[in-house]
Amino acid sequence: MNKFALRAVAAAALALSLGSTSFAAAPAADHPAVQRALAHLGGVAFQKAHGTGRDGFVARDLVVDADGAEHVRFERTFAGLRVIGGDLVVHSRGDGSFRSISQTLRELIQIDLKPVVFAQAAQSEALAQFGAKDGAVKSAELVVYAREVKPQLAWDVQVNGVREDGTPSRAHLLLSATSKTLLDRWDDIHTADDVGTGKTLYSGNVSLHDDLSGSTYTLKDATRGGHYVVNMANKTSGGTTFTATDNIWGNNAESSTETVAADAAYGQNMTWDYYKTTFGRNGIANDGKGAYSRVHYSSNYDNAYWDDSCFCMTYGDGSTLNPLVSLDVAGHEMTHGVTSRTANLTYSGESGGLNEGTSDIMGTMVEFFANNPNDTPDYMIGEELYSTAGQALRYMYQPSKDGYSADCWYTGVKRLDVHYSSGVANHFYYLLAEGTTAGSPSKTCVSGNTKKASGTGTLTGIGRDKAAKIWYRALTVYMTSSTNYAGARTATISAATDLYGASSSTVAAVKAAWSAVLVN
Repeated sequence: MNKFALRAVAAAALALSLGSTSFAAAPAADHPAVQRALAHLGGVAFQKAHGTGRDGFVARDLVVDADGAEHVRFERTFAGLRVIGGDLVVHSRGDGSFRSISQTLRELIQIDLKPVVFAQAAQSEALAQFGAKDGAVKSAELVVYAREVKPQLAWDVQVNGVREDGTPSRAHLLLSATSKTLLDRWDDIHTADDVGTGKTLYSGNVSLHDDLSGSTYTLKDATRGGHYVVNMANKTSGGTTFTATDNIWGNNAESSTETVAADAAYGQNMTWDYYKTTFGRNGIANDGKGAYSRVHYSSNYDNAYWDDSCFCMTYGDGSTLNPLVSLDVAGHEMTHGVTSRTANLTYSGESGGLNEGTSDIMGTMVEFFANNPNDTPDYMIGEELYSTAGQALRYMYQPSKDGYSADCWYTGVKRLDVHYSSGVANHFYYLLAEGTTAGSPSKTCVSGNTKKASGTGTLTGIGRDKAAKIWYRALTVYMTSSTNYAGARTATISAATDLYGASSSTVAAVKAAWSAVLVN
């Protein structure tokens, strides 16, 4: 042991005992932790936060560690305008003193607040660039856009419509308020990809809670926030909650409309239980309330999606794919809800890839948590949706196997569809959790690699559970809406340091896994 060993061991012991409490709703403005953080922003942290004196901060989340350390997440405004990319987390020590800030804003906001392009022109341009059917402008808001660029005045125009495959679209088009240039776009509908007793289609026979009133059973689970399942009957609106005269849901086949409803309910249950058991999170929004699920959406619909506006999951019956209600897809979709309530990673560029990667990571962990013998846990996403063994939507151990996803980080990753740029996060997570030996079964990345890795490096995994705890803490404490892959590396190193100590082998493994996908 070297002369620093005792200090390192003590720090590691403290870190291993570190727990945290997150609040079920946005903390009150007068909460002592919020007031301390605001005092830091007006004092010692003013310059670090790129404060100008015209900024406003509204607390959105609060995490308090067992040692009293506080992490307050704020949304930012500038002269009353919402700042996209201006959100930050103020970190305070247990004694209330300032520790650091997590943010992506790089400089002071110094802009002219008078738009050259007015709302009507911005709306017309947004409709012209929407690119989907039945576009209608819902809103147009003047904002400050500051995602990895010099802050500038912009219009956030939300356009609602329908994508080509039938998925609803609630698109945000960010247009320069000086030139109408499209700066960014994302969609509030997050898709899985193009793609009693519950007698499920994929998970066998499982126990499901339901509600009995008189002689009528309703597929609603009061033990998990009142989650319920709606039959859309191949329509895109309306729907009715599943009810029956008995408490047997489905027949393990598509011939019963109840079967996939049982899968959806089971997927919700396992996701709820995983987050509750592992992280102490009480529901997707951490408020004790259950989301709800919609099945049999549209006709021959080959997709599933999470919609924040209804706080619900929606599943198609599939056409080229089997019904989209597999367990990892359910965990994936509901994790979009967790992300929206925490880091709120914007659904474009590298932050969008991290958003999708987070859902793949946690959807996979839900599958491992359930450990259902009818759906053997693995690192493939949506493998149950295919009739041919070995096929899947995505492959975490080799993202490029789908023909589109990136194994490695490179400058062009941010231009990929978010389902494919997520490959970097998925590959990192697999290497961190499971490791690889001489590039088998997962190749490492070497200089020059982009979508396909060719390296034969060896890494030792730290195990799935430790890797998941690191990712969750990074998501809920350190990442912000515009975090990119370099920022994710920093966030996960900080999280691993908190949990296991700065000099631990775990922190070293996090660094090595990021380097193995070329995020240095």
